[in-house]
Amino acid sequence: MSETVKIRQLVEKLSLETVFATEEALDKEITTGDISRPGLELTGYFSYYSHDRLQLFGNKEMTFAERMIPEERLLVMRRMCSDDTPAFIISRGLDVPEEMIQAAKEKNLAILRSPISTSRLLGELSSYLDDQLATRTSVHGVLVDVYGLGVLIQGDSGIGKSETALELIQRGHRLIADDRVDVHQQDELTLIGEPPKILQHLIEIRGIGIIDVMNLFGASAVRGSMQVQLVVYLEAWAKDKQYDRLGSDDAVIEIGNVDVPQIRIPVKTGRNVAIIIEVAAMNFRAKSMGYDATLEFENRLTQLIEENSGM
Repeated sequence: MSETVKIRQLVEKLSLETVFATEEALDKEITTGDISRPGLELTGYFSYYSHDRLQLFGNKEMTFAERMIPEERLLVMRRMCSDDTPAFIISRGLDVPEEMIQAAKEKNLAILRSPISTSRLLGELSSYLDDQLATRTSVHGVLVDVYGLGVLIQGDSGIGKSETALELIQRGHRLIADDRVDVHQQDELTLIGEPPKILQHLIEIRGIGIIDVMNLFGASAVRGSMQVQLVVYLEAWAKDKQYDRLGSDDAVIEIGNVDVPQIRIPVKTGRNVAIIIEVAAMNFRAKSMGYDATLEFENRLTQLIEENSGM
């Protein structure tokens, strides 16, 4: 389910100046990440006015508005102040016309301002709103930052996911979320995972209970969010099952409409799963940079066969 963002959250996150705002105006909710630059509306064309979006005024819009007579400017600003318009935002620290302030006061609409350029402000607004308003789903597992790679550890209950994550933390890696990971799609290829607020920095270890990772290991042992780039599925070792020994099994799992590479690691006594996951992360990184040890082995094998065939 999509969340909403209040104007006051936007002000705090992007350090926006409040030109005019009441408490009620700051509590208004933004429901869409789309941003409108009302150029045509300043000319009086309102047929397709996106009244439910943030209205961003840059140098072009404000220069055009300055050339209007005050009465016309007030009339246009009043038409822009719809009941569901979240706020007006001014870039480049530009002066705000009195008519805009008057219209905003009449409709109890916040006017915010930023000193940065319009294009940069537009990017920051879109990035923040898209992230906050994205539909979130929950998946079972432990998300850990291993050498800068977001590794989601999954498996049957009691297989040792949290214990493995704890050992990874002791080895210098960082915890993002334990037991439940909230994920949302940032774009077509990017999946972001983060902990529910109630579980932030916490991990459950059977026999000990809940422990606070940041309190025990320091702030460097945790992270607020991370891209999910690799899924490691832990499964109990089965004697008669055939496992991938060459690394040629390019399995993927779909999470939140994004395909994420998955590897399955059999767990049995004597196997250090944490070290195996570290190596898996390094190997995945090497593959993404163009080096594939499996392909190198296959090339060597082919070359050896050709050499022996020619003897």
